[in-house]
Amino acid sequence: MDSSRSDPGAPADLIGVLEEGRAQFLALVAHLRPDLHRYCTRMTGSVSDGEDVVQDVLARAYYDLSQFTTLPPLKPWLFRIAHNRAIDHLRHEKYRRAEPLEAANDLAADVATEPDHRLARAQALQAAIGCFLDLAPAQRGCVILKDVLDHSLEEIALELGLSVPAVKAALHRGRAALSRAAAAPLSETAKPPFSPALLRYASLFNAHDWPGVRALLADDVRLNLVSRRKAAGRRDVGQYFGNYDRQTDWRLAPAWLEGREVLSVSGTADADPPRYFIELTWSNDGLLRSIRDFRYVPYIAQNAAFSGR
Repeated sequence: MDSSRSDPGAPADLIGVLEEGRAQFLALVAHLRPDLHRYCTRMTGSVSDGEDVVQDVLARAYYDLSQFTTLPPLKPWLFRIAHNRAIDHLRHEKYRRAEPLEAANDLAADVATEPDHRLARAQALQAAIGCFLDLAPAQRGCVILKDVLDHSLEEIALELGLSVPAVKAALHRGRAALSRAAAAPLSETAKPPFSPALLRYASLFNAHDWPGVRALLADDVRLNLVSRRKAAGRRDVGQYFGNYDRQTDWRLAPAWLEGREVLSVSGTADADPPRYFIELTWSNDGLLRSIRDFRYVPYIAQNAAFSGR
């Protein structure tokens, strides 16, 4: 008889081993996560979509790790996965530009027309996240890796599976396209008032009125405490508020982020900048259907441009 089938503790032991391995892997790559997010955010044009891709990258990498006999070099391996998963995301969302990755080889680099690296880097760092979507995928990847994250040409070639001349060509095109996109006038549209549901949630939350907050939950409400855990249903999701009740150094404020209303979370002082944000989804009958809380990925605020706080 298979002893593992007769041992009721065996499945729990297996889950414990898997969780321990996952925790060790996440600790190993923790120093790369902020830069992975900066890359994926600019590839997708969204800080929250960028974090979705980062989560996908880490899940894919952890799954693929079992196929290696030795640990691959983390940085090029993870950024290669990140680039491919970001492209997959763009295809799925139908944002993909017509030029494929291989088109980077079509243009020889003209060194004489290359802008000063410091100038290109300053421009890329200051460009709005959405501007990068005006670049074809290969150009976008090369510009972000070089001018935002300061990777070497050789590193980029390894990470994107290109030759160094192809990287130079993509940089040439991408920098020119980014310069045009950044120079285009921004069309600021007036933001509508925040929804009454969001304002009520923030007011109850800030007052620690947890019964009032729980009364807003739909029966099938879902929680995604990003990078930590997920829960579903009023009972399980309702326990999540206890974490906030045990702390006092936070305050929620309605804000606009990438055209969507969110709740930014900062310290209690008026001058405290946002640390992260929370996204809420409401049903037609005014009940809360989903919560995405980015508390455990605080680097996300470094790439978020909040307005209307």
